[in-house]
Amino acid sequence: MMTAFIRAGGNALGFWRQIAAGATPGLDPATQDAIAHGHALLLSKARGNDAVYGVNTGFGKLASVRIPAEKLAQLQVNIVRSHQAGMGEPLEEPIVRLVLALKAASLAHGASGVQPATVDLLVAMLREGVLPVIPAQGSVGASGDLAPLAHMAAVLIGEGEAVWRGARMTGGEALAKAGLTPVVLGPKEGLALLNGTQVSTALALHGLFLIENAFAAALVTGALSTDAIAGSDTPFDARIHTLRGQPGQIAVAAVLRALMEGSEIRRSHLADDPRVQDPYSIRCQPQVMGAALDVIRSAQAMLLHEANGVTDNPLVMSDNGDVLSGGNFHAEPVAFAADMLALAACEVGNLAQRRCAMLVDPVLSGLPAFLVREPGLNSGFMIAEVASAALASENRQKAAPAVTDTIPTSANQEDHVSMATHGARRLGPMAENLCRIIGIEALMAAQGIDMRAPLATSPLLKKAQAAIRATAPVLDVDRPLSAEMERAARLVATGGLTTPFGHVVERLFGDMA
Repeated sequence: MMTAFIRAGGNALGFWRQIAAGATPGLDPATQDAIAHGHALLLSKARGNDAVYGVNTGFGKLASVRIPAEKLAQLQVNIVRSHQAGMGEPLEEPIVRLVLALKAASLAHGASGVQPATVDLLVAMLREGVLPVIPAQGSVGASGDLAPLAHMAAVLIGEGEAVWRGARMTGGEALAKAGLTPVVLGPKEGLALLNGTQVSTALALHGLFLIENAFAAALVTGALSTDAIAGSDTPFDARIHTLRGQPGQIAVAAVLRALMEGSEIRRSHLADDPRVQDPYSIRCQPQVMGAALDVIRSAQAMLLHEANGVTDNPLVMSDNGDVLSGGNFHAEPVAFAADMLALAACEVGNLAQRRCAMLVDPVLSGLPAFLVREPGLNSGFMIAEVASAALASENRQKAAPAVTDTIPTSANQEDHVSMATHGARRLGPMAENLCRIIGIEALMAAQGIDMRAPLATSPLLKKAQAAIRATAPVLDVDRPLSAEMERAARLVATGGLTTPFGHVVERLFGDMA
């Protein structure tokens, strides 16, 4: 496997996808000089008489307390220990991998003042599979993700807990088994490791990647559903969307046209079809999905900037050694991006769920009730549609904005916070719900296409149909559907529904891939 080199900025979204998926990481050698220079500047400030926040002072509300020189090293260890106040279930492996890589990328700019050995150890832990046990709860997204990052930092100094080769053990044991040595923290290093938005950003990126796959699959199932009900592709005509000028809408309409091109089912009702217009969940797919696409693209851009930036405090200026105290740790951009993604995921699911409801309704679909022969004797997809409604409802409840839910912390020193971390954390469950809704629609639309035989769908949709049929056979008589629905959801989550005809995600999100 090729090495994915962590750079100080300029890492594309595709790079972060690779890291989450298990790519072997390395540190770009070009970063070494900047890291060493920043560390030297920070050491110079630490030896001086001026008060420098987090270097020779306390933290937060205790920033006015000066720390004597002989206790500066203990200060950094203490912040790592005291801030390990996370709670809840540990973060999943792909998210922890992202956290380590994001922290290394931030420190690689050299503006954090840490020693090169600290950055090297982060990358080595990632390479050797030493993954800190990081509780998911406990951060408000300002001053950075303090509690969860403290659990990460603890492993670097040989404390805390980590998972290595599937076994959970102390951080010191995990490092030793992997042949790694803990670091001895220098001035500001504990603060630099704890300060930053890496946990909220990792959670948001993880949710983004799942939502991208679900979005792409929803275009496929939307086209399948359109053909299953013998719907019209006229609403996807490029001239309609050019007149409005919305870029996402134009892109979605183009994908839908390509998916449906050559369908025998569509050709069969080009003339003498008594219907004038299809329901909005069919006809307005470019408008709704296109708007969602534009929102996802905006969130992508915000998260990409965040992933490649420096978000701890204070920061060392490389030109003259000034140490500036600011607020880059405030995760407001991540919070907004997470809320945008939550809204987009919710709407994509709402639209798909309405298509599920349409498919089981013989009046709207022109197909047998609940997509099964002998309805009444058989219930078919009746309760599968109910499940899609339940999932869509859950996502509507989760989609309420998190960014507006600020609450003062740290004795009112940190009087406005972003709530980015739990705003981003809810994206994973929302994306899983969305994948299940799209998976249910895939099964139902495939059933509808089969019921149109001997007329066939388009060449591209035949490939998607084959992928669905590989997970579940035609529903001739009632049988338990739960396992098949989960397999279909997995097909959506892994991109398996879009790869048969070229990865739709890459075509729609290619600019930042």
